[in-house]
Amino acid sequence: MKVVVLVSGGMDSVTALYHAASEHEVVAGLSFDYGSKHNHRELPLAAWHCEQLGVPHQVVPLSFMDDLFESDLLKSGGDIPEGHYEADNMKQTVVPFRNGIMMAIAAGFAESIEAGGLVIAAHSGDHAIYPDCREDFMKPMAEAITAGTYADVQVLRPFIDQRKEDIAARGAELGIDFSQTWSCYKGGELHCGKCGTCVERKEAFEIAGVEDPTVYLE
Repeated sequence: MKVVVLVSGGMDSVTALYHAASEHEVVAGLSFDYGSKHNHRELPLAAWHCEQLGVPHQVVPLSFMDDLFESDLLKSGGDIPEGHYEADNMKQTVVPFRNGIMMAIAAGFAESIEAGGLVIAAHSGDHAIYPDCREDFMKPMAEAITAGTYADVQVLRPFIDQRKEDIAARGAELGIDFSQTWSCYKGGELHCGKCGTCVERKEAFEIAGVEDPTVYLE
């Protein structure tokens, strides 16, 4: 199947890109510049991995999200909270309906370039605080995309029942250079080591028994 992969430049979506390339014909990697504090660190890495695979890379500007939406993940929001994803304060990093918006755009793009599928890296570790990563959202959204496209575009979510350590293990199997991925929400020169996504990244590599190539500030 010809597929479009939503690839941010983080370890989950990059693994999804390589995983998809092992099973399908990836005709594009699609990234979104929506005004997050770490977009400038992620997007060049998304482009780099697409280049390694010979996949065309597209960036969609979504500046309205930073202008109109309320989230500390965005440049217009407050400071990025520190702590584990399970902590209540990490809900401050939720960008309202982000995946819904991106998937809708990706569906139109996929149909336009005659791709039969979208690949998204949502996984079970995200579900606790991100409602648009949960399967009870993904399933009806996927059904709507299929029903709303002439090409019956399918939404493939290979990691939906897996945790981040499973993704780290799969990435290692695929030979991914995880040093060329970005997770930290703060978007500094180095991964901060303290925000929820840094903590989750550390745990994933440790539990998977995969060497963590990341340089952390803390």
